[in-house]
Amino acid sequence: MKTNLIAELQWRGMIQDVMPGTEEQLLKEMTTGYVGFDPTSDSLHVGSLLPIMLLVHLQNAGHRPIALVGGATGMVGDPSGKSAERNLLNEEALNKNVLGVSEQLKKFLNFESGENQAILLNNYDWMKNFSFLDFIRDIGKHITVNYMMAKDSVKKRIETGISFTEFSYQLLQGYDYLYLHQNYNCKIQIGGSDQWGNITTGTELIRRKGGHDAFAFTCPLLTKSDGGKFGKTESGTIWLDPTKTTPYAFYQFWLNATDEDAKKLVRYFTLLSKEAIEQLEAEHNEAPHLRILQKAIAEDVTTRVHGKEALDAAIVASNILFGKSTSEDLRKLNNDQFLEVFDGVPKAVLSRSDFEQGITMLDALVGKSSFLPSNGEAKRELKANAIAINKEKVSESYTLENKDLINNKFILIGKGKKTNYLLVIE
Repeated sequence: MKTNLIAELQWRGMIQDVMPGTEEQLLKEMTTGYVGFDPTSDSLHVGSLLPIMLLVHLQNAGHRPIALVGGATGMVGDPSGKSAERNLLNEEALNKNVLGVSEQLKKFLNFESGENQAILLNNYDWMKNFSFLDFIRDIGKHITVNYMMAKDSVKKRIETGISFTEFSYQLLQGYDYLYLHQNYNCKIQIGGSDQWGNITTGTELIRRKGGHDAFAFTCPLLTKSDGGKFGKTESGTIWLDPTKTTPYAFYQFWLNATDEDAKKLVRYFTLLSKEAIEQLEAEHNEAPHLRILQKAIAEDVTTRVHGKEALDAAIVASNILFGKSTSEDLRKLNNDQFLEVFDGVPKAVLSRSDFEQGITMLDALVGKSSFLPSNGEAKRELKANAIAINKEKVSESYTLENKDLINNKFILIGKGKKTNYLLVIE
């Protein structure tokens, strides 16, 4: 193959464990490899992006990726990294989740053309007619209980208790690999490092059932430099679904990464070359306050997840809140975007009748709002040219009218660079 995939992923820091012979197999021929995605929600989150990127790199290196959605295994629950039993989903909820996850995966991989076009599968399709007796006879007999109990994901739960359901999960995942090996000539499984035990059960099953070699590698579990869980913020999980996490909030998540984290994230989540990344790092080190790395990551990932139009809107919104912007920039935002950008900004609600005669600046700043405490302070700030309406500086003689309304609903009052207040007209 033209690209040494393992070497490419190693310089990016995306390899944790790799089974002997994996690199040689990838260099020898076009190889099919898979990643499993757990449909615990109808949307993936940014924590899922790392295994997705591994499939992207696999395909870009000329190999065939399989994205496997765990419609069957999702009914059981993976104990890896869990301290307690998971709540099991019903079939209706699971089907909804599988559909949502499947649609998101199509944004990243080429499922349309080429000999290495990606394949999207659901393991429920081959597990739904597999009887329990057939499974324990044909699969269970090949893996000993001693072998299964030696896995970290099981050992960590033995003391607190683990159900047979979750104990058997590694057999189900192992069978997925065996099935894909037999039916799609799949020779590599990829996952997070917490999946290593489940993955090696699959390679062992393939060896014991058919005497064939099977390979695997894992990526590190991603945490923030402060030890916090990646993809979690004060406002919650960062999802790939724009209805759960808006493109603006998604863009801001990457933009707010620490410098230390950004050096990892640019390797993990962009497809930029080594030379381009090293150039960005050099520029960032010279002027860290410009957040060059963070902007490069935010623009790259937001475009691939939400599209160029959503990125442009997110940049406009960010500039409005944190950078230089104009009244025209404000008018580019729709109602939802406007409210999101100024979420948490104090506001006053006015009636449309207030605008019939116009609103003086003293009324806007004091009388009909609590933006400033007194007329005296309002006059001083206006005289000092510190007050802006919709990002445009105004004097005391200015009168607010219908023409000042953004989306026929909002007026933004600003004092200095960082103090904002909203007038909402209803």
